[in-house]
Amino acid sequence: MNSKLVALLSQVLALGVVATAQAQSADPPERPFSIVRSDPSLDSLLAPDAKLETVARDFGLTEGPVWVPEVKSGYLLLSDLTANVIYKVTTGGDVSVYLDKAGYSGDDYNNAGTQTKRGRVAVLMIGPNGEALDPQGRLVWCASPDGTIVRQEKDGSRTVLAAKYEGKRFNGPNDLVVRSDGAVYFTDSDFGLRGSWNSPQKELKFNGVYLVKDGKTRLFIDDKKLGGFPNGIALSPDEKYLYLTAGFKKVMRYELKPDGTAGESKVLFEGDEGIVDGMKTDVKGNLYSTGGAGPGAIRVSSPEGKQLGMIRLPISRKEPLQQICATNVAFGDADGKSLYITACTELYRIRTKVAGARLGAAKAEH
Repeated sequence: MNSKLVALLSQVLALGVVATAQAQSADPPERPFSIVRSDPSLDSLLAPDAKLETVARDFGLTEGPVWVPEVKSGYLLLSDLTANVIYKVTTGGDVSVYLDKAGYSGDDYNNAGTQTKRGRVAVLMIGPNGEALDPQGRLVWCASPDGTIVRQEKDGSRTVLAAKYEGKRFNGPNDLVVRSDGAVYFTDSDFGLRGSWNSPQKELKFNGVYLVKDGKTRLFIDDKKLGGFPNGIALSPDEKYLYLTAGFKKVMRYELKPDGTAGESKVLFEGDEGIVDGMKTDVKGNLYSTGGAGPGAIRVSSPEGKQLGMIRLPISRKEPLQQICATNVAFGDADGKSLYITACTELYRIRTKVAGARLGAAKAEH
């Protein structure tokens, strides 16, 4: 495989929202929002007539949503890969900056981040990516261009939890999940490097999944053993299994040993609708996985990996052409029964019949 092709694949896989694959293929046809049922059990999770609501729009490139609960309701945080900020979005759709310079903390924009296309627009992905809450309710996120995992303390200060493996800089932390004991699992990709695979800043010659626990960072698995490029990550509601994307369409399931390391693994399913990107589980263990760079879609799968249905987002051909993708999801609202969808320039919400899995701070409270 020549170096140019490797670099292209690396960029597409690293983020999962990269529009390069779409830009090189035929434009998708215009389509309305729809819920496609593959199995009758989908009706117990999503009403056939469930409505898709646009909560907020006009973002650069959205990712990493996480719901922050409060006494009566709460709010959503999401990453903007082009704005280099984490936004706060209320249930009513009011948007404000929650954290600035959350992805890249430096000033040399000529040598940081990855350039790609979103629809017809060339963009520089300089911002943060995956987000989660720890058992104390503190925000933990992937500062991808900085190559770090960062935590926001109660006083607003920032603590770097992980920056290197065996003395070498991470390529670009992509997505993460926090277990109720505080262990952090995250995927690392070439997304954080200008030039991706060919970047002179690349120190680790592989892309991997890592475990940060008790102040130590260890390799959970690398891309060769995983069987593909790591991107999305999720935990089962009982925290016995870790789900990982591997390459363009495959999702792997790993049993977790008592010390948090990898146990037995299996291919859970081969994905649809393009790249398999961000994922979340509900309280029954069903998995909601996003289509990444492909036309916006969310696959709903049973805990055994059976496809139950698809949520297909609306696609418009109106110029100037915008890309509607599906990069990640998060359950939110007071009852946990709203599925928020980061969709490139849009943030959508759809009501569900089952609440999202309680992890991190939420699970630790019970």
